[in-house]
Amino acid sequence: MLRRNSHQLGLAKWVAVLLTTASFAACSGDGGGGSGSGEGGAGSGAGTPTGSGAGAGTPTGSGAGTPTGSGAGAGTPTGSGAGTPTGSGAGAGTPTSSTAAGGNCPGPVDISTADGNPFVGGTLFVDPEYIAKVQSSIDKTTDAALVEKMKKVQEIPTAFWLDRIAAVDRLEGHLDAALALQNQICEPVIPVIVVYDLPNRDCFAEASNGELRVENGGVKRYREEFIDRISAIFAARPNQRIVAIIEPDSLPNLATNLGKKDCTPETDTAYRENVAYALQKLDMPHVHQYIDAAHSGWLGWADNQKKGAEIFASVIEAAGNPKGVRGFATNVANYTQLSYSSESYDQQDNPCFGEYDYVDAMASALAAEGLGDKHFIIDTSRNGRGNIRSDWGFWCNNEGAGMGERPRANPGGATRLDAFYWVKPPGDSDGTADTNAERYDLFCGYENADQRAPEAGVWFHEYFVECVKNANPPL
Repeated sequence: MLRRNSHQLGLAKWVAVLLTTASFAACSGDGGGGSGSGEGGAGSGAGTPTGSGAGAGTPTGSGAGTPTGSGAGAGTPTGSGAGTPTGSGAGAGTPTSSTAAGGNCPGPVDISTADGNPFVGGTLFVDPEYIAKVQSSIDKTTDAALVEKMKKVQEIPTAFWLDRIAAVDRLEGHLDAALALQNQICEPVIPVIVVYDLPNRDCFAEASNGELRVENGGVKRYREEFIDRISAIFAARPNQRIVAIIEPDSLPNLATNLGKKDCTPETDTAYRENVAYALQKLDMPHVHQYIDAAHSGWLGWADNQKKGAEIFASVIEAAGNPKGVRGFATNVANYTQLSYSSESYDQQDNPCFGEYDYVDAMASALAAEGLGDKHFIIDTSRNGRGNIRSDWGFWCNNEGAGMGERPRANPGGATRLDAFYWVKPPGDSDGTADTNAERYDLFCGYENADQRAPEAGVWFHEYFVECVKNANPPL
């Protein structure tokens, strides 16, 4: 059973984050750059740096361990109706609405968007499973001030990760809980879902390799048991506005890591064809898709930007140019800061020091490939602090990390930036530090990596505590 405390119940009937409709102010690159981070490999300055590992730093599932279900009507949806809801307008695509059945709304809830940005004009859903994980840390904490900060984290929306076929079993409950809240507060409630189970997943990493293999029928299983099921669940809920983040770390690996580790020609084909398949199957008026596009420390160099943009354009074309592909997600499960701050490691001639620079540069690279209308979101879950790595490519449970900017729509600062969002649930481990573990990755043993870490996706209490303490802005 999901535990709730008096603080949560006192906020409103449910806990959530209400997004404002602050007007978007596009900002060109200012020449600054944030701390480059994470998977991105060492760039040589010759225009041919290679990014490090797919999946590096990517969680393998919200709810690893013993997740609590979030079934419809189970009393676990979170969200608030506090403040003034932002209106939805004519919207892109076909406007849809939710029924008020079983709720308090006088009529259907209009879930269309005024300008195509799915993060505007509604409430982002707070995952009940994540609330329960944070509660497990609260239960272990005696510092009253720290407990209050943790309670604030329970109000912040994070993505729901579908990292294996079995995780799809929990998707309906998650969406139904969001819909139940929507029919109580009478405004769109937006769940964010990460689709993350490609065959040969994370081909340049060991910590977060997936369950499916190309040579063992993985393509068929991915399509029939994973994507087709997700598609059917989404299609059955046209009255919900859903955001889907597609396959972290997949296509960027094709730009930098082919021929290394498990990044074989067979993997290349599987990634391209199956990401295209996912984009097709999830193309619905109420589903807004963002393809993972790495981060400044991975594809920041001009040659890597070009390679990445060409691959993205090719896959989108192969999918039939779905209207539902809104854009790209950057910095997923990583630590790159938004803008420049001095770092203790060599920037390696990368012109993109931070995610603002990278989004601007990638927008230009995409425009050159005919994708000049795409938008972006940045994962700010753990990028609040710089100077926490001795090397650009360190990505695994970096010590000293802090939670970053809170999720919000139209934050400005970079080209067509739809939102900041916490894609990586802070507290989920990046990978184990146990050198004897089957999924041990060398990066999880390097300096700056917290050596107490459990397996990827498992709740890491001690690390969560540090991320709370180091939050910037402070909690």
